[in-house]
Amino acid sequence: MWIDKLSAGVVRVQTAIGPRYLMPSFLQRVYFLWMFRNFPILPQAVLSRAQQRLIDRLCSEQRFVSMAYADGLDDAPVIGTVERRPAIGAESLPLRRPMVTESSGLAAQVRQRS
Repeated sequence: MWIDKLSAGVVRVQTAIGPRYLMPSFLQRVYFLWMFRNFPILPQAVLSRAQQRLIDRLCSEQRFVSMAYADGLDDAPVIGTVERRPAIGAESLPLRRPMVTESSGLAAQVRQRS
C-alpha cells in the first residue's frame, strides 16, 4: 500500500471551504510518507515551520488535483491529511460593548429615585 502512495499519492488539506488535494513531487511524497508515518491526520499547528512552509508553498503554487479525486472516481491513495483551521484571533471575536459608568447607568437612575 505504501508503494501506491509513493507512486501516485496525494495529500488532503482540510480547509474552511472543504478538502483540497495536492499532488506533490516524488521526493515530497517520500517526505510526506515519513511525516504521516504515525498519524493519518495532523493539525497544521503541530507541524514544524519547514513542514508548514511546504504545505503553504504547495497550496500557493496551485498544485491542486482535479475534483475527480474528491469524488473518489480515480481513487488516488491519500498519503495523509493536514487540517488547516483558521486561527482564532482577536479580530474574529465580537467587539465588547463599552462599560457603562455608574453615573449614566441604570444603577445611578435607581439611586436618584430612592
